[in-house]
Amino acid sequence: MTTSSPVGLPGLPARVEVYEVGPRDGLQNEKAVVPVEVKAEFVQRLLAAGLTTVELTSFVPARWVPQLADAEELLALLGDLPGRHPVLVPTEKGLARALEAGVREIAVFASATETFAQKNLNRTVAASLDMFEPVVRRARDEGLAVRGYVSMCFGDPWEGEVPLTQVADVAVRLHEMGCTEVSLGDTIGVGTPGQVKALVELLPSRGLPVGALAVHFHDTYGQALANTLVALQCGVSTVDASAGGLGGCPYAGSATGNLATEDLVWQLHGLGIETGVDLASLVRTSTWMAEQLGRPSPSRTVAALAG
Repeated sequence: MTTSSPVGLPGLPARVEVYEVGPRDGLQNEKAVVPVEVKAEFVQRLLAAGLTTVELTSFVPARWVPQLADAEELLALLGDLPGRHPVLVPTEKGLARALEAGVREIAVFASATETFAQKNLNRTVAASLDMFEPVVRRARDEGLAVRGYVSMCFGDPWEGEVPLTQVADVAVRLHEMGCTEVSLGDTIGVGTPGQVKALVELLPSRGLPVGALAVHFHDTYGQALANTLVALQCGVSTVDASAGGLGGCPYAGSATGNLATEDLVWQLHGLGIETGVDLASLVRTSTWMAEQLGRPSPSRTVAALAG
């Protein structure tokens, strides 16, 4: 592996938590259902590579996301795992299933725009937040941490540009109802660094501290790493990524892959930022997963290091 000595930049965190979404956000967009044994091995390989936060699956009706209908079976195969292992839970019924399976952290998935809320959850933004409130309340009462996702933060394929104040309204509501972390999602990858800076700097003035934020970028226009760097400079220290660049969004056709975890880790290590991730091991994991899916990884770092 060819590397140079790390050179940092002022104002960056000493350590970044890499929030791995590959097993959930990555695989939910696959046309074919990946066998549960392959999913379990994928998770174990990610953990062995040093990732301590891995989002595992979704407790949603099978008709919504059939690729993740095996949530209970997957968790039973994995058993007790070290670190953070959230699951996506949109409803009280899903939460009951997750609690029965022994989950310790959940996530809810909100939209900043009305059209995507209707397409993704079949209800308005306000109604979806009302649906999440008892889920978050019960989860917190049960001692669980709760992440709140906000999708379409910088643009929507149906509505176009999304006002930052509109995004802030949803993010703040999630925080106020009890979400311990709020992830800002550029679901279709149209955001640019100035927009990211403006949003991250707006939220503390609305009562949502930077320390409670994460960012979730897609690389549709090649902006994911630039946007990540700006978010780090603004004080964010949790970044979502997907091993091998897997994923998109089944309800937003223009959403291409997530920021590849390998590309993120290469940048962070080059800046002297600690992640705890063994990049060579992670590349081997993504190469293996690409073989299971029958296509090459879109990650440039995987292509460079595995070639």
